[in-house]
Amino acid sequence: MLRILLTIVLPLALWVWAFIDCLVTPEGEVKHLPKPIWLIIVLLFPPLGPIAWLVAGKQRGFLRADAPGGHPGQPGGAARRGRPLAPDDDPEFLASLKGDPGDSTRIDSPKGDSLKGSDKEHEDMLKRWEADLRRREEELRGKDEPEDGRKS
Repeated sequence: MLRILLTIVLPLALWVWAFIDCLVTPEGEVKHLPKPIWLIIVLLFPPLGPIAWLVAGKQRGFLRADAPGGHPGQPGGAARRGRPLAPDDDPEFLASLKGDPGDSTRIDSPKGDSLKGSDKEHEDMLKRWEADLRRREEELRGKDEPEDGRKS
């Protein structure tokens, strides 16, 4: 069983994985030879082709320069290629948190802080829900009390 695993299954898995990896690798990350040549090498020379691809065919990991202006060892252009950023790394998100003082959608609340128009609507809706909840609680409390007015 181990002999079958080492002679058939592992080389086949390596070959398939290297071929798919070569197909989906962007042209800018392929090293030493053009991408079509690497595909031919991987397809025609198993298991040496896939091993050569893994060792020398692609810029990998932390040493990869992600985009123009990216430097090896730094996550230079990950956001520019469309990969998502964490909110605290996204400049657009951080700018939206600061808010623009000249924004026409801002409304001053009675407490002196500023709320955007949609935030004001949500505050009003929340106040209506709270008032409705208080009214319902009072109705339920009135039903639970005995006729003579004593609390149980």
